[in-house]
Amino acid sequence: MKRFKAAILAVLPSTAQTCWWMVRLTVLVSLAVFLLGHFQILPFISGALEPVFAWVGLPGEASLAYVSGYFVNVYSAIAVAVTLDMDPRAMTILGVMVLCSHNMFVETAIQRKTGSSWGRLVLVRTLSGIFLAWLLHQVLPLSSDPMIGVVSPQVVQEQSSFGAALGEWLQSVAYLSIKMSVLIFALNILQKLLAEYGVTRWLSGVFAPLLRMFGLPSSCSFLWIVANTLGLAYGGAAMLDEVRQGKLTQQEIDLLNMHIGISHSNLEDLILFVSIGAVGWVLLMVRWGMSIILVWGYRLERLIRNKCLSLRVDKLQE
Repeated sequence: MKRFKAAILAVLPSTAQTCWWMVRLTVLVSLAVFLLGHFQILPFISGALEPVFAWVGLPGEASLAYVSGYFVNVYSAIAVAVTLDMDPRAMTILGVMVLCSHNMFVETAIQRKTGSSWGRLVLVRTLSGIFLAWLLHQVLPLSSDPMIGVVSPQVVQEQSSFGAALGEWLQSVAYLSIKMSVLIFALNILQKLLAEYGVTRWLSGVFAPLLRMFGLPSSCSFLWIVANTLGLAYGGAAMLDEVRQGKLTQQEIDLLNMHIGISHSNLEDLILFVSIGAVGWVLLMVRWGMSIILVWGYRLERLIRNKCLSLRVDKLQE
């Protein structure tokens, strides 16, 4: 019991610091998006994206679901998507875009704090979502049912007053902050206990073959599991703790961020899109395939870069 208590107490100070940073960031981003939505700026942004959505085979109205997910989270995108009369093909295309690039500001801020390039991650996640949507538009069979893509009349509501809307936002963000804090503390304590009793090393061995296929080192096993089950927003605290303790090199972190940037939260988020008509195995496999290309491509890029640097050093020494 002394060992158990000591492990928990050791992780509490750093967890509290990380938790405060993540909750504060989430609240600020959520407030900004609330204001953009209430004052009808988000629909203006989504309207500018209509040509892109026509290119991937989606109605212009679907852009509002994508923009909501991009700035907020999957729940926000789902809330809009269910108001659109779209067939499984269209919902799958929209789903892959949202799953690749949702909650962009919060999740990228977490990844940036680990030392990875935030600009590169934003570009990779955004372009990967658009490319995969276009690819699915080319290969998925067309549905015989017409895709209407309009907001259903029964779900259209009058915009509430600013005070009422602000009250609803405060309630939702308070619940989110409590949920996030509980998960962050629980996860960091679990992570410390797993490491203390040797379970992390065992997990690394179990998932090593799968991670090798993905181009990831076995040392990323625990964080890969966390990202796939809890996602980046909740699992980010565990990643920051690993980096703070020096358990992963910067190259290992960059490889992991490249992979989980477009393929994380493959339980809850995937089930949410399946529940509204998307094809789950397609959403999972195309993102796994893209992550393999990105990670191995990044490995090749680093190899070429290091080789060029080595040649320059040799020439200077000559």
